[in-house]
Amino acid sequence: MLSNNMGHCLMGRGAMIPRKLKPFLCRMLSGYKPENDVKDSYKVLELEEGCSLDDVRNSYHNLAKKYHPDSSSGMADSRAFIRVEEAYRVVLGDLAAKQKSDSGEEEEDQFKSKSLQHRHYLSFEGVGIGTPSQREKQYMQFRVDRATEQVLEYRQQRLESRYAGSDLSRAQDVRQSKKVKITQAVERLVEDLIQESMAKGDFDNLSGKGKPLQKFSHSPHIDPMTHNLNRILIDNGYQPEWILLQKEIRETIGRLRKSIVASRRKLGEPMTLSEQKQWGRVCEQFAEDIRKLNKRVDNFNLVVPILSRQMVHFSTDKEILRARKTYEAVVEKVSDPGTKENGGEEGERFGWKSALLRWLKLAPK
Repeated sequence: MLSNNMGHCLMGRGAMIPRKLKPFLCRMLSGYKPENDVKDSYKVLELEEGCSLDDVRNSYHNLAKKYHPDSSSGMADSRAFIRVEEAYRVVLGDLAAKQKSDSGEEEEDQFKSKSLQHRHYLSFEGVGIGTPSQREKQYMQFRVDRATEQVLEYRQQRLESRYAGSDLSRAQDVRQSKKVKITQAVERLVEDLIQESMAKGDFDNLSGKGKPLQKFSHSPHIDPMTHNLNRILIDNGYQPEWILLQKEIRETIGRLRKSIVASRRKLGEPMTLSEQKQWGRVCEQFAEDIRKLNKRVDNFNLVVPILSRQMVHFSTDKEILRARKTYEAVVEKVSDPGTKENGGEEGERFGWKSALLRWLKLAPK
């Protein structure tokens, strides 16, 4: 009643109310309640469900300009404007509700993926299903089974390590027994050879037979037994391997040097084309012999006990150059017989006295 009376009073004095507030005051004072639902509101705004917020605002602005009472358009209508405004508010509420529900679902999914499990499911290592008492029984059985498996694995590893150790010790025993057998066989063979030599009389003519051995050497740092054994071997003509190799290498290089000088002397001076080819073949053969000799030098360096006694490789180029110099020196001696002729004339002139003086290196040259 109060609102109606106020409405009548205000409407009676309509000249005092601005035109912009008339539709709102009429709607407020009349007790009007919007009856438009969401679908009708979208139709009033000339939109479809699922549109964006920008589309709703643009449509509302266009319709407000069209139906607003203060607009200068010919379709201005206060009732139509009120319906547009009510539809706009309903659509905005619907969009806000949809946006809120979507954001709530996203947050719920996000927290579901990150949230921890309930402590009920974290107990018993996640084993078992059912009530807590049932899960506890299942967990106890799980622990028993796991302990049994661990015990079996431990026993299996222990047996494997024991058998592996026994196999290794057995293999070591076999190798050791083989070494002992070989050592014993060598000792028996040496003893048999000594007895056989004694029976043949090979030890009867040894120097110092029947005399006592010199037990100690002059150096106190040398083992007496080792020194006596080495002295016995040396007295009977035994030589170590490295001494024999050294002697063989020296004899071989001397023979090769003499042979290449002899080959060069056979070819003469100057050499023809065929003789140069022959000399090239001689040098190739000499290089091959030097290569084989260097292999013997390597073997000698491996067995020589003293580092300072090791030998270096022979160079093919240096040896060929040495052979050429030797050949040139021989040619010079042969091509200069003046000294010998002068010496012969003086011998004939002065007789045996001049020969004696030359032999004493007192005669003038």
